[in-house]
Amino acid sequence: MKQADVVISGGGMVGLTLGLALAQGGFKAVIADAVPAAAILDPKFDGRVSALAYASVRMLTVLGVWEGLAPYAQPIREILVTDGVAGRTASPFSLHFDAQEVGAEALGHIAENRHIRAALYGAVAASKNLELIAPATVKSIKSDGGGAVVLLEDGSEIAAPLVVAADGRESRLRNEMGINLVGWSYPQVGIVATVEHEKPHNGVAYEHFLPSGPFAILPMTGNRSSLVWTEDKKKAPALLALDEAGFNEELSRRFGSHLGKTTATGPPWSYPLSFHLARDFVRPRFALAGDCAHGIHPIAGQGLNLGLKDAAALAEVLLDAARLGRDIGVLDTLKRYERWRRFDSFALAASTDALNRLFSNDIAPLRHLRDLGLGIVDAIGPARRFFMRHAGGDMGKLPRLMKGEAA
Repeated sequence: MKQADVVISGGGMVGLTLGLALAQGGFKAVIADAVPAAAILDPKFDGRVSALAYASVRMLTVLGVWEGLAPYAQPIREILVTDGVAGRTASPFSLHFDAQEVGAEALGHIAENRHIRAALYGAVAASKNLELIAPATVKSIKSDGGGAVVLLEDGSEIAAPLVVAADGRESRLRNEMGINLVGWSYPQVGIVATVEHEKPHNGVAYEHFLPSGPFAILPMTGNRSSLVWTEDKKKAPALLALDEAGFNEELSRRFGSHLGKTTATGPPWSYPLSFHLARDFVRPRFALAGDCAHGIHPIAGQGLNLGLKDAAALAEVLLDAARLGRDIGVLDTLKRYERWRRFDSFALAASTDALNRLFSNDIAPLRHLRDLGLGIVDAIGPARRFFMRHAGGDMGKLPRLMKGEAA
């Protein structure tokens, strides 16, 4: 039987990052992922990108991932937030964030998921204490007072004091462990497309609040931007059914002319929007991390950062316990992680939900109130810098990795 300190089910971006953090701290970690690495490391661009806050970049730097990712990541140097209606004159009030104001090179970076995965896989391959088994599916977990045994689909077994589920929103292990969710669906759909434009974006990200939901333009490398378009669930099918010319016309109405002619490259894709939060993050010998623990509205682009913070916090809690000679799989140890991450996850989820409800409408009194609010925050330096630090993931009790220190 194979022996490990931690077994991680799920080799996505959060699972790989957690494995690297544990291995760097001296743990022997095994990651079991159902998808073969060759299938994940497809050189073709599938349209998926992620926003990495600068606190997450500090973490990836410590873990030896950022060096391989930096050439493919576009810095976000400024963020411009506006409120309005497509086809109407924009509100005179806006909110402008500039990285230089908080002494940072960038407020974050936009990178294609394929490049993030490739950089993570490169670091995993160079790690001595980390083993990735793929394809491999966790069939069951048996635990007793002294540890857990993971049974894989191929019949092999791995013994470890702790098993971590990082296997996504539809986590089978979470359900098998009897952990329920609190959540709801939004009457919105997220439409994602990559857009080429004539003029350079200069590292500026735009967040336009429209009645149907936020319309985000995120700068990518080259004269490209990633579009995250929140649309009413009833209207989205008609937009997605448009031909190329029709979709580009609808796109330009919302995009504006500041970047010249815009053209969507490749077909857009969509996904339903929902919120969920696990009632518990831990069980004896078991913990949740990433999307299987929480899912939030994409209005602030913090989904991956929330999962990476889980990885950093869990690694810190486990390594601290091991240094004190404590059992890393008992509830007394794991509850520290749960208290830390569940509160932070709920706070961010609640704030993104409130922002979406506040801005996703065309109610005149509310529109005037929120426009005034944007103008007030923009005029008050400390308030503006507070929100910039929030956007950079540099708020609250940060794990050591997110401060740029070893876990």
